[in-house]
Amino acid sequence: MTTTLRPRGPEQFDAEGVRSRCYDICVNSRPVGSLELSTDPQKGPTTGRVVRLAVDEGERRRGRGAVAALSAEEVLRRWGCNRVETSIPADAHAALGLTGSLGYQERGRSMLKELRDRPRLPPGSEDRAMTQAEFPAWRERGQPLQQRLLAERGVPAHEVVRRAAESFDGLLPQGAATPTAALRVLVHDGEEVGVVWVELEHSPHRDAGAYVYEVEVDEAHRGRGHGRSLMLAAEREALDAGAGVLGLHVYAYNTPALNLYSSLGYRPVELHFFKPLL
Repeated sequence: MTTTLRPRGPEQFDAEGVRSRCYDICVNSRPVGSLELSTDPQKGPTTGRVVRLAVDEGERRRGRGAVAALSAEEVLRRWGCNRVETSIPADAHAALGLTGSLGYQERGRSMLKELRDRPRLPPGSEDRAMTQAEFPAWRERGQPLQQRLLAERGVPAHEVVRRAAESFDGLLPQGAATPTAALRVLVHDGEEVGVVWVELEHSPHRDAGAYVYEVEVDEAHRGRGHGRSLMLAAEREALDAGAGVLGLHVYAYNTPALNLYSSLGYRPVELHFFKPLL
């Protein structure tokens, strides 16, 4: 029996030029599942996404998903993509196994924590709001880091400077006084040691009421537990804003951060993968 893709309709292009198409996964022309592909709205037309791949329950464990995924890669190559990405729920064990067997590498993961009691900061530590006078210097310090993270996510080199600036300006239009965000400075024994940025309304994860965009401990003060204190400060801000769930994204290579978030009770809910299309 032959597994193939059959388009459900013509290719679609939205106002931003994002290309997409839906397919039936067929065995001898009989539909057994569905597939949706698109180019990435943030990274441009050379990065493709497997938005959804589903095989009907009675047809699973027969290689249908693997053939459909490989066929999807061929479609994306024809679109001019040199990279494919996909995101998979952390409890979708069969899909995670398939992704690994096809050569995808984990890029990062989304994590959530259900918040309950308002935590206390360790002795000697306190947090305060960033001032408007401090904001421009913090923003400029954060630009290179944001540009590096965007580049690591596959954003084209000629786009990273503009998009890094847009990420700050779009989410923090009023600087440190933006009412939908909390910029907190951690002070330990009278010395400023780091900053945490928490979005209180504009969370990129649907299940998170608040979202940690950035945790940064000054280099001279790292390795002393201040990252944990900043996360506790973020949880306090989320709770004070009425958010019961706090979310974040962490890169797969950042083992210290993964260990920190896990120790604080954050659980992975979605894993993000990529694969070069050679």
